[in-house]
Amino acid sequence: MILAGDIGGTNTRLALFAAGESPLRCVAEETFRSQHYPNLDVIVQKFMASHDGAITAACFGVAGPVKQGRCKTTSLAWVVDAASLASILGTEQVWLINDLEATAHGIATLTANDWLVLNAGTPDAVGNSAVIAAGTGLGEAGLHWDGKAYQPFACEGGHTDFAPRTELEIELLRYLLARFGHVSYERVLSGPGLHTLYQFFRDTGRGVEPQWLTDELTQRDPAAVISQVGLEEKNELCVQALNLFATLYGAEAGNLALKVMATGGVFIGGGIAPKILPKLQEPFVLEAFFAKGRMRPLLEAMPVRVITNPKVALFGAARVVTARGQR
Repeated sequence: MILAGDIGGTNTRLALFAAGESPLRCVAEETFRSQHYPNLDVIVQKFMASHDGAITAACFGVAGPVKQGRCKTTSLAWVVDAASLASILGTEQVWLINDLEATAHGIATLTANDWLVLNAGTPDAVGNSAVIAAGTGLGEAGLHWDGKAYQPFACEGGHTDFAPRTELEIELLRYLLARFGHVSYERVLSGPGLHTLYQFFRDTGRGVEPQWLTDELTQRDPAAVISQVGLEEKNELCVQALNLFATLYGAEAGNLALKVMATGGVFIGGGIAPKILPKLQEPFVLEAFFAKGRMRPLLEAMPVRVITNPKVALFGAARVVTARGQR
């Protein structure tokens, strides 16, 4: 068996895949609430106690920078260590990679049924690709095209400095600087970031928060509430926050596309995008992606797709094991 993991700030997903089979076949899967556990080791032990089968090799996509088999996760107080996991699993063949790198590997397992096209681009689009994913945090990765195959690589582009483009966004930056000091794209493009955008519009007097909405924001996940209310247009503050979130998503996707020269296309992943598809399909999102001055024609030729398959990172982690030959 191959054990694959997608380790995020909100959810940890583990799955078993039958080793040596092509295409990859998932035989067991569970999802755990990450913040309910002290570390990944405990989750892996709990998962393995419920499932039979010796583990041949394992790979975990982890939300954070991975260095020498260790990762201090960005959104959790965890240190994930490959050596510790290898001891638990009884195999030396354990790899840690960044979660967006796992998503990038998983793209090769997808079909046209696993994404929604926002921009078709040119029919013969080829070259590097990019992945951007907003969820608990903001992840980014690239896929280098070597002429024969894609070679995914990780980055921490979600933590680069937020760059405002309009007077409204300049005002937003000032608001965020007063609160946080340093302002990254993750501060505005993530679940907590959507809530922060909502607070900006509320605190600067651009709408009224009724009591029913206050109660909802207190009792449920604020990002989920703002997304739902914004899509249903039940409150102007939520509509404004969701609109700005979507346009910033498009703008940063365009920034990433330029940085990795993603002529092969851009994939939008993560947990938020599939839940706000109607908003991402509005014209102003692609306009924010295209609006890069003289580079507009280059961006217009790039395919842009939203990944709708939530298991892409799991399959990507399993694919890493098979690609490395279970050495």
